[in-house]
Amino acid sequence: MKRRDFLALSAATLALPRTALASATAYTPGLVDERLAAGETVFLDFKASWCGTCKAQEKVINALKAEDPAYEANITFINVDWDDYAKDDLTRRLQIPRRSTLVVLRGDEELGRVVAETSRDGIKALMDTALKAAMA
Repeated sequence: MKRRDFLALSAATLALPRTALASATAYTPGLVDERLAAGETVFLDFKASWCGTCKAQEKVINALKAEDPAYEANITFINVDWDDYAKDDLTRRLQIPRRSTLVVLRGDEELGRVVAETSRDGIKALMDTALKAAMA
């Protein structure tokens, strides 16, 4: 194997887990209702690309997903871009106060939410709530 091929393969292998964890679906109107109607447990991440708190939350969420693949396998993660959807029907219906809000939904119920929470324990508790609901 040539050195260049080895380095390219190594770099691709290292990048794979990070790419795999970036698998949250981007929100579009109607998507959440569609997924809930299909019986899925939905984890909404209301975020903005410029938000430091949102980036801290994303880092924790990705670390938790990496530690326990059951999260990714059983929960539908949807990113809602705050800049595009702050005034969307979904945002108003759920009374989302600001970006950096994480919400778990199943059926017609909100199972939990955190606002501006960046602690591992707080986010893990919300993700565990989602996982428990998804596996019930």
